[in-house]
Amino acid sequence: MAETSEAQRAGYNDTGLAIDLGRSSSPSSQHELPLLAPLSHDHPLLRSSQPFDVDEFLLSRPNMSLHDLRFELRSFLGELKEELVQLINDDYAAFISLSTDLRGEGARLERLHWPLASLKGEIQKSRSELLDVQAAVQHKLAERAALREKKALLQLLMKLSDSVVRLESLLMISSPQDSVAGVSMTSTDLANVGMRDGGGLSIGLQLTGADDDNRDDRSRPGQAKHLARVATEYTQLLYHAQKARSEKCAFVEEVQWRIERIKSTLSRDLDHLFSHTLLALTSSSVENATSTDKARWMADLTECLRTYDVLRSWRDAEEVVRRDLVLPFVKSTIFSGALTVAQSPVLVRAGLENSKSGLMSPRTPFTSFLGPKFNPFESANVASLPLLPEEEGDVLASLYNTILRFVQVNCLGVMELAEKVSAKSRKENMKTLNLAGLTQLSTIRDSSEANKEEFDVLGNVIWTEIGRAIMEELGSVVFAVGRPADFQKNYVTTDNFITALEHMSPSLHCVSKMRAHPIYISFQRRWQLPVYFQLRWREIVGRLEDILSGAMPSSTVEEGFATPQASAVYHAVQSCWSSEIYIPELGHRFWRLTLQILSRYNAFLEETLPKRQNVDNSLSTDPTYSESRVPTPSLSGNSSQDSSAADEVMLKQFASTILDIRTLQQRVNDLWQREIGMLMPETPSDGDQTQSSEDILRESLEPLTSRIPELSSSIMQALIRRCVETLGLVRSIPSQYRAMSKKRDPTEPSYFVATILQPVRHFLGPGGPGESLSAEFGHEWTTSVFDAVTTRYTSHLNNMKKTEDSLRRYKKGKKSAFSLFGGGSSRDEEEGKDEDRVRAQMGLDVEALGQDALAMGVDVENNEAFKTLKLTAMQSGE
Repeated sequence: MAETSEAQRAGYNDTGLAIDLGRSSSPSSQHELPLLAPLSHDHPLLRSSQPFDVDEFLLSRPNMSLHDLRFELRSFLGELKEELVQLINDDYAAFISLSTDLRGEGARLERLHWPLASLKGEIQKSRSELLDVQAAVQHKLAERAALREKKALLQLLMKLSDSVVRLESLLMISSPQDSVAGVSMTSTDLANVGMRDGGGLSIGLQLTGADDDNRDDRSRPGQAKHLARVATEYTQLLYHAQKARSEKCAFVEEVQWRIERIKSTLSRDLDHLFSHTLLALTSSSVENATSTDKARWMADLTECLRTYDVLRSWRDAEEVVRRDLVLPFVKSTIFSGALTVAQSPVLVRAGLENSKSGLMSPRTPFTSFLGPKFNPFESANVASLPLLPEEEGDVLASLYNTILRFVQVNCLGVMELAEKVSAKSRKENMKTLNLAGLTQLSTIRDSSEANKEEFDVLGNVIWTEIGRAIMEELGSVVFAVGRPADFQKNYVTTDNFITALEHMSPSLHCVSKMRAHPIYISFQRRWQLPVYFQLRWREIVGRLEDILSGAMPSSTVEEGFATPQASAVYHAVQSCWSSEIYIPELGHRFWRLTLQILSRYNAFLEETLPKRQNVDNSLSTDPTYSESRVPTPSLSGNSSQDSSAADEVMLKQFASTILDIRTLQQRVNDLWQREIGMLMPETPSDGDQTQSSEDILRESLEPLTSRIPELSSSIMQALIRRCVETLGLVRSIPSQYRAMSKKRDPTEPSYFVATILQPVRHFLGPGGPGESLSAEFGHEWTTSVFDAVTTRYTSHLNNMKKTEDSLRRYKKGKKSAFSLFGGGSSRDEEEGKDEDRVRAQMGLDVEALGQDALAMGVDVENNEAFKTLKLTAMQSGE
């Protein structure tokens, strides 16, 4: 940028052309050609900082000949040579004096080299002395570090020894120093007191009389806190022993048998105190104890559980609960003949006397759990127990209620206290992990692993023993799927029992752990639910297929249905969701079976309903319909009777089908609102594309309801066909009046008019096939049939008018121009009267038809087809 600015200041642009800086930038000066810049060091294309480009240089001088260019380059070369000679001449004197100035420097450099060897030796000597001093210092420091480590190790061993002695003193265990009192112990004596020569553990510690007194004294008040202190000291002992073992100290191996003896004694004392306190709180005599004793027992029980948690001996505490509480009850209650004998009531404390008021309804989920201040050992809190409803002869429900009462009375307190201790321990562990700065993933992993090592009285003790006993002792009865009714009852009762047991759980965490327990999983697998569904499927579908195929005639038809087939379909759908058959875990299968039943009924209608006849649309709409296409009515012919009977059967079948579809749709929708919608398991949602179950049910009913318009149209066509058959008698009215010997004016409608709409009246009237459908379809069908009949009636009148006009013209053509007797005028007069009579008769017939339709609910006054018919009747014969 600096060179470019200098070139611009010198009057050159980027292409080497000279720029006149003194000229103004007027519009006229912008068209002048630039001047070529002379070759110099300031030329932009001859700078030493960038390589020389021949092509660019030649393009910068486009209008210069090669001769001029060569001359310019030679001139610039000459200038460069002169500058080079000038530079050499300027620095020549200094270059010549350089060699003169360096004379004598070699000797000086040689003199400087002589003392360097001695200096190097002295430096190496000093360095070796410093290294020796450094090694001595490092050796001293290493010795001091070793001494400090030995001192720390000795202190650790002293702490370990002191802890062992202190714990033996706290637990009143005889130590090896007791032999100093003058009693020499042989190996046999050591074995008698629970010790060995070189270490090892002998659990069978034999106590003297004084020791027995001390052991009995361990149940004194405050022993729980004493054992908690011992447990804390024991954890410190284990820490010191682990640290000393990492240093490979032989002393740890020497005292290991004493540590094991301390552990054994501590566990035995803790189990003894825990068992004694637990039995005191769960015995029937607890009601007679004072509040002070109850409070002390509760405090001791809580302290024992905390001590178990500190010692990480959760399974030991659970084993005590199993041995002293659960196992004796299970053995005496759940055995192979438990369902064949009467259940003996569990001895409970006050508060369970009126527990019948707490009967649990089926499928009651566990709700919010008891508060933190709940004392499960108090009698007032026992009355809220959720029991199963017991029916007469329901031995299984009675057995389960006995178990629930036992758990409520004897086990709920331990579960509550154990869960409190575990929850507090989990909270402290999470706080420790957060203070350690662990990542979120590792925290979750560690906390989940820590949750596995905690109290689980509900899953590991109560449910394990109860579930195993039910599977082993009562499995052949409870899980017997060969009797579907008993199996479903046992399943529902057992599921309600598990729900009630979960209701008594102290937290959701305990419920989830119980459901993940191997015994729980094995218990659930014992229910052969797919086999049960196959049996129910065969029962429901087999009965339905027998009725649909006619193999098993059904005499019972539910109210609202017209056919036993439709009633059987609804009964099959209702059976899938009845309380005697439905199982929630099979909800999706019963839902699929419901949809298959509806689809099967649609296929049944497709097979049994007659195909729709190809009735010409002009039957009811074309006013020019040919009269010859209307069959001549034969009231006594066999063909007419057969056709009428076939129409009756078809009308009855179509009306019954419409009624069944409407009733089935209404009943199924009501069943959805009342039962299916509440029992149906939730469908996993995949965004907005997932249909709801109600929409799926509506789509399954759509093929059935879509048949109604087609069936309705077939019914209307059949009624129209039967009604228009009578209209053929309209053609006989003119010939009737011409053939009368005594001619008189008409005073009443024709005899056949009352029978025109009689098929509709009979179909929708009382006792008719369409009586149940008259409220919904009566007006539509009657109006459509009346429109078709009046349109056909109008067509008949128009055809009759054309026939009469043709006959009149034919008669006029045959008449002669002159009559000798003059009787032609009287004949014309008579024919005119006949036409008036025919016109009047037709008017009466049309009015009677309108009155008949009005009585059936047709809006005759606003019916355009009827207006056209009346106008045609008035004009006929003119």
